[in-house]
Amino acid sequence: MMILPYALGICLLIIALSMFLCLIRMIRGPSVVDRLLALDTLFLNATCLIIVLGVYWSSTSLFEGALLVAMLGFVSTAALARYFTTGHVID
Repeated sequence: MMILPYALGICLLIIALSMFLCLIRMIRGPSVVDRLLALDTLFLNATCLIIVLGVYWSSTSLFEGALLVAMLGFVSTAALARYFTTGHVID
């Protein structure tokens, strides 16, 4: 009996729950910093979700998508943090 599909299914549920909680924090966050950290964590959870789905479906093409989500998440978080601190993104 293979335990990997069950473990990956549990991981998918936990990551989905974490994404839902980050979405709630992003909507209800008391400050802009809380919302920005929730967005960054949401990108991290989306990357993890794509990687776990790639393992679950035995597909290597999803790993490239996870890399793209991770890069876009980093750039958007850095740009938003700069915008909220200085008022502009590019000098």
